[in-house]
Amino acid sequence: MIVAHFYDIESGRKELDDRGHSRAHEQFDIAIPRDGGIQDLLTEAARPDRRFTAVICESIDRVARRTYFGTKIEYELEQSGVLLLAANEPITPAIGRSQRSRKQAGPILTRRINQAIAEWYVVQMLELSWDGFCEHSEQGWNIGRPPYGYQAEKHPHPVPAKRAEGKTKTRLITDPIKGPTVTTIFQMRALQRLGYDAIADRLNTDLLRHPPPEPVDPRRAVGRWTGSAIRGILINPKYTGYMVWNRRASKKGGRYNPASEWVWSPRPTHEPLVTKELFEAASPVAKHRQGSRTGTGLNAHPQTKRSYRLRSYVVCDICGRRMFGKTRNNIAYYACQPERQHHKGRTDWYSDHPKSIWVREELLLNAVRTFFAEHIFDPSRTRYLRTQLKRSTEDRAGDAAADRRNQLAWDLAGLHRRQDDLIDQRENLDTTGNEDADREYRKSIQRRFAELTTARSARPSELDRINTYVPLVGHDSSVLDPLSRVQCDLTELPEDLERRLYDAFQLKIRYNRTRHEVALQAAIRGRDGHISQHGRTEG
Repeated sequence: MIVAHFYDIESGRKELDDRGHSRAHEQFDIAIPRDGGIQDLLTEAARPDRRFTAVICESIDRVARRTYFGTKIEYELEQSGVLLLAANEPITPAIGRSQRSRKQAGPILTRRINQAIAEWYVVQMLELSWDGFCEHSEQGWNIGRPPYGYQAEKHPHPVPAKRAEGKTKTRLITDPIKGPTVTTIFQMRALQRLGYDAIADRLNTDLLRHPPPEPVDPRRAVGRWTGSAIRGILINPKYTGYMVWNRRASKKGGRYNPASEWVWSPRPTHEPLVTKELFEAASPVAKHRQGSRTGTGLNAHPQTKRSYRLRSYVVCDICGRRMFGKTRNNIAYYACQPERQHHKGRTDWYSDHPKSIWVREELLLNAVRTFFAEHIFDPSRTRYLRTQLKRSTEDRAGDAAADRRNQLAWDLAGLHRRQDDLIDQRENLDTTGNEDADREYRKSIQRRFAELTTARSARPSELDRINTYVPLVGHDSSVLDPLSRVQCDLTELPEDLERRLYDAFQLKIRYNRTRHEVALQAAIRGRDGHISQHGRTEG
């Protein structure tokens, strides 16, 4: 007699503790009553007043799609004295006898094979499905809703059978109105280094020109741009023209997968809205700007009394953390004061980091303004840059040449040693009595000696090329040519204009307390890349 019904509306591949909690079955008109899920079944089976002495399922793979969980459930029921039966297996009416006397080798083997086949089948289907999605993406077909800035263009399904059913696939085409907005967003992020909310505020000033995105659920529409909408666009690589799949894990709360797990098409499949260089330039801005607001003026905190011109640019060279502004006796400083209790057990904590590092804003501002006046806007800027790039390139080339020179010396010594060994073998050759075999052995030694001689002769010529090599500077310093001489004193610029200047050149300041040194870096990004300008100021 059937006394209870237990079933789940969930995947049999889920973790055992996660099964049995869904209420999806309530959305269906199921005639069979439900007394609970798998967890309720195991709980009641362990009670002395349970209502049943055996559990029967349609087939053993319906208990779990993983062999481990299937045998675990079977074992727990067995420990409670409850039989686990399957309708597609022979059932022996042995309820009153012991488990040991009832079991036989044949049924156990059959059950384990069925469980293994069930798990294999699921894994195979997942692999085939994965391969299908990869091929789908590599061919340029879009999956899901088109991202903002694109429209879906339907095409007949390439499979004749599905095409006969009227099924289609979609490719991405540029939206003539929304597409330029995407390009503008990336330019604001990469070139002006604006935050998500700042970009949204600028777009909201002209919603006709920059229509906001429309969510899948119209009830969630806010009618304007938001920071989260901007972020969603900036992290989507489809705007580079490549089709990308598997960015998000649909079965893990929709979290983003690591970039190494993304599936990219081998070549562009639709019109790009941004270049790959611009997309990659926008990516590091988030880390640089994390926790820092855009714009000038006072912080929203009620106790804020002043602003700091170099806010978000100054980084502690010892720990890599961004330094923050502090004022003492009406003098502005930038400080790094990490809390040690926040880093207990952390491997990235620096034991030699002082408890507190302070540097005056006036010193940093003087260094930055001098750097821009001499290395960015001065007519000699191109000569400074070429000298610096030539020096850094020569240093790298010199290191590589030294490594190759050492390797060649090691190779020559090894070749000498092996030739000496062959000579010893030739002089101490023991005859075998077989004249043909001895002759062939001597010839093989001669051939090998000749090969080593050829290899030795090639090493000195390569060594000469390394010693006479003059590295060429491959950087294009002409990107600085359009900059004209700025006649104004940067000290006279308003704070907002000065910060916009530093943002445009992606200013980075690293302060090293140990060496009492400030390292400055500015970058100019062009169409085909960027050129970096570096300076170092003692102080």
